[in-house]
Parts: sequence; C-alpha cells; structure tokens
Amino acid sequence: MIIFHQTYLIGIGAFVAGFLGALTGLGGGVVLVPLLTLVFDVQIRYAIGASLVSVIATSSGAASAYVKEGFTNLRVGMLLEIGTVTGALIGASIAPWVSPELIAIIFGLVLIHSAIVSRHPRQPKDIPQHPDKLAAALNLDSTYPTPQGPEHYYIQSVPGGFGLMAVAGILSSLLGIGSGALKVIAMDQVMKIPFKVSTTTSNFMIGVTAAASAGIYLSRGYIDPGLAFPVMLGVLSGSLLGAMVLTKVRSEILRIVFSVVILGLGIEMIINGLTGRFG
Repeated sequence: MIIFHQTYLIGIGAFVAGFLGALTGLGGGVVLVPLLTLVFDVQIRYAIGASLVSVIATSSGAASAYVKEGFTNLRVGMLLEIGTVTGALIGASIAPWVSPELIAIIFGLVLIHSAIVSRHPRQPKDIPQHPDKLAAALNLDSTYPTPQGPEHYYIQSVPGGFGLMAVAGILSSLLGIGSGALKVIAMDQVMKIPFKVSTTTSNFMIGVTAAASAGIYLSRGYIDPGLAFPVMLGVLSGSLLGAMVLTKVRSEILRIVFSVVILGLGIEMIINGLTGRFG
C-alpha cells in the first residue's frame, strides 16, 4: 500500500513536470530531478536516469503534436543539435580539469539574468523585418500558426545561436543537466525566433540529446523500471496536455511561466554549486 501510494505521488509529480516541460521547452527534468531526490529520497543517478526517460517522453509526446500543428522548425532544430552535440563532446574532454561547482554558479547567474530579460515581451521594433543572409541560404525562415493565420518570421544571428548551443552542450556534459533553458534562450533572445517556435523546437531537440544519454545510463543500470514507468506515464500525459495548452495560450503568459521556472533553476544551480553537489 505504501509503495502504491508513493508510485501514485511520483506519477502526479511527473505529470506536473511534463506539463511544465512541454510549455517551456525545458523538458520535465528541471522539476523531476529535484522532486525525486529531495521529496522521494531517490539516489541522484537513478533520478537522472528516470529524468532522461521523462525527457524522451516529453519530446515524443509534445514534439509530435507541435510538428503536426506547424510550430516546430525542424531545419533549425537539426542544425542547432549539431552545436549541442559538439559542445557535449568538448565538455566531456575538458571535464577532468574544470570545476563543476564554479560552472554551476556562473550558469545559475546567467539563468537568473535570462529570467529577468525573457519575461518582457518582444517589442515590434525588435521583430526582424528582413531576412538574414545565412539563414536565407540555409532556408531556415518559416511560418507558424496564429489566430490570424500563418505568420512569417525571419531568423537572425545563426552563428550566435549555434555558439550558444555549443555552450549548452558543454554545460550539459559538465553538470549532467539538460540544456533546454539555453536552447530556448538562444533561439528567443539571439536568433529572434518567436517564443512559441523556440519552445516547441527545443522540445524536439531535447529528445534527440536525451536518447543518446539514456542509452549510457541504461547500460550502467541506472534506469529502474519501477521508477521509470510511473515517471514516463505521468510525464507523457502532462506533456500532451501542455502541448494542447501551448497552442491556445498567449506568448506573454508562456514567457512568464518560462521565466519563473528558469529563475528557480538558476537558484538551484547556485545552491548546488555552493554546496558541492556536482563534486
């Protein structure tokens, strides 16, 4: 009875994590790992293993709906994924010589600053009106659905976005965290992609990254089926609901939700860095 009760509570927590992950493009792990480790006393490696399963479920559940609706920019996602993978390889190679605690503190400060900046809607004067030469050459510009019909958008600063993706990959490799926060920030703030397109494309990308990492955790025995099953069901249900809500809710509200979540993530990163959790 106690085990069933705990499984039920984990499923509810996973549902909330999947809902927030689908809305913000961060994946469910941002909420799920602290929940499992702090509330349910799950060992960190098994929590991360379950989190990777949840990220794949979030990406599979939400991303398929977003692609069907026409929000996700697949060409941007596949291009930027190259930067993330490259960064992850660099991070793995320099990990023995870098202090993860210091990196976590710096990353936390960056996220707090980003939470403040991303909370404000983009002004009309900040919306690109002309194509970027490199983005046009790569055929990255696209449209996304709005109540008034398909709206065209121009993508800017492809090298800057690609560089931030590499940084996201390095941080992910060094700290063992998802890099969804920087993915959304890079697309929204640097590449000037509409916020709904940024979050939906991030949801698509994080599944690709998590699938590779999950294979490693599975081979090392860190994915417990008894834990992963309720997590997967909860996150998948939450992500599908989040996908439906995202298409209806205003971008300004999504920005507020995103900023609150990454503010909490930034504070958590600083605390973990100061307490040596990543050591």
